[in-house]
Amino acid sequence: MATYTVNQAAVRRCRELIEARQYVLDSNWGDVQPGAEEQNAFLGRHDWTDYAAWHLGLTEGAADGTKARCAFVYGDFRRVHRTALIACRYRATEWRHKEVELAAHELIQLIDSTSA
Repeated sequence: MATYTVNQAAVRRCRELIEARQYVLDSNWGDVQPGAEEQNAFLGRHDWTDYAAWHLGLTEGAADGTKARCAFVYGDFRRVHRTALIACRYRATEWRHKEVELAAHELIQLIDSTSA
């Protein structure tokens, strides 16, 4: 099983987006999650650092500048999705990646307090 470290740059970016109210509270994440086509289109306009900033986890041992390096996407490359953060937390909990789980949990708490 892969191991992950928390992508602190992504956590900071996610916080900035939430504080700027760039989020979606209710969405069907399975329908709006970026697929390969959307990911490739984003990478056509942005660099790998920008791409990684949309992922809460970095896969240990995977090369920088690859999709395999990035895990736990939290938005649609425009806005944070609360349901994406919930999915990140759920997956991290399921796979016992405690640091990513806690980062996602804190971001859910932030989005909830910001939107209240």
